Amino acid sequence: MDRRPGRRFRRPLAAVGTLLGILVIAIPVAAHGGSLGAEARETVTVPTWLFLLTGGAAVGASFLLASFVTDRRLIDAIHGWRRTIPAPRSGALEPLVRVAGVLGLAGIVGIGYLGPSQGLGNLAVLAVWVGWWAGYTATAYLIGESWQVLNPWRTIAGWLPSFGRNLPAVGAWPSVVGLLALVWVEVVSPLADAPALLTTVVLGYTAVTLSGAVVFGSEAWFERVDPVSRVFRYYGHVAPVANTATATGTDRRVLDDDRRLPVRLPGVGLTRSDLVTDASEVAFVVALLWATTYDGFVATPAWRQVARPLIEAGVPAHLLYPLVLVAGFVLFLAIYRLASRYARRTGETYLAAAVLARRFAPPLLAIAAGYHLAHYLGYFLSLAPVLLTVLGSPFSPPATVPVLSLPGWFTAVPVASVLVGHLLAIWIAHATAFELFPGRLQAIRSQYPFIAVMVLYTMTSLWIVTQPSIQPPFL
Repeated sequence: MDRRPGRRFRRPLAAVGTLLGILVIAIPVAAHGGSLGAEARETVTVPTWLFLLTGGAAVGASFLLASFVTDRRLIDAIHGWRRTIPAPRSGALEPLVRVAGVLGLAGIVGIGYLGPSQGLGNLAVLAVWVGWWAGYTATAYLIGESWQVLNPWRTIAGWLPSFGRNLPAVGAWPSVVGLLALVWVEVVSPLADAPALLTTVVLGYTAVTLSGAVVFGSEAWFERVDPVSRVFRYYGHVAPVANTATATGTDRRVLDDDRRLPVRLPGVGLTRSDLVTDASEVAFVVALLWATTYDGFVATPAWRQVARPLIEAGVPAHLLYPLVLVAGFVLFLAIYRLASRYARRTGETYLAAAVLARRFAPPLLAIAAGYHLAHYLGYFLSLAPVLLTVLGSPFSPPATVPVLSLPGWFTAVPVASVLVGHLLAIWIAHATAFELFPGRLQAIRSQYPFIAVMVLYTMTSLWIVTQPSIQPPFL
């Protein structure tokens, strides 16, 4: 047997090179905008059907390449790769971060009511949409999860008394409802243009969150109910840096014994078997994926052509939008559950469809992260100068808005983000299948339905990021 170091990885490297070639073909010009409307999306310069077909083919081809060139030994070697970096001294840093989070929340509330009334001139609006939801959220899956420490509501809840009552046995369904409700409020309310309204929503969320933490206990509420905490915790498993919220096994021992932060390859944290434990958590993962898709879909001309006649005919927008939100979620969840049932057939396994649904749900988080990056990266970079300018003078809006004009080549980044997220999801699903099933062919066959679903999700996401961005017709 040839044991030269380069021979083992020659086929994987060749596969990666082929895949990169596919990606180059699949990335034409496209751009994507965000909530404050600082950036507009442009249509692709090739026929849409060809572009979507190429993107779907890239995802399907990546599955074939992974199936042909990988085995258990290679998967174990890749997923077992670790490095460590010095961990910050939590005794000195964590209290400062917690206080900073609380002061930031207080500042948002104060400036939201007392600051300028223009959306792009109010620090509260910019801090929430640009600084927090666009920029900070991306760090959760690109670097590592830190919301567990920064979360101001969790810090405040720790200062309050707790009744410690038992939560009803409802799983993660309250988180699902909470996430969809937050998305609905974001879409139907002009939060990006009305600082006082945004602040009122923040205070409402604060009241509900702190009340729940007092009644049921801080740990139970933020681990099981709060949708925002669950989003950041799940995104943290996509990231390369593990912490106390996302580490397990060897990574946990490194944290506890060596006081260093483990660094692994992106997405490796999604392979842990206890990340998604029941049907309600599967539903939350699907809801997160659908929420990112829905947020972009309602800003497309296709949606306007459907929604405007209905609204003009008398259908209340505040009723139409939540109905579509719930219907889309139910459709996404039904498609995924159907794939789980078919995976049981193609994999010829005695494992229940519910078990397969739980184990193959975490890869969808990589797709959600990729679409979040596609949706918000350009948005964040464009408005970061505005945020910094207003931060220096929060009560005096700038005479001109210093929006950053991104270079032309950047317009391919959203498409690349979507594709990379899906490719990472396919790899994680591939590794999960090899962990679940003893036979190589059985592991590959079990993925067929899920790959079909991922191709469908890919083509949907690519279609959205290549559509011109518009405001919903009722705003």
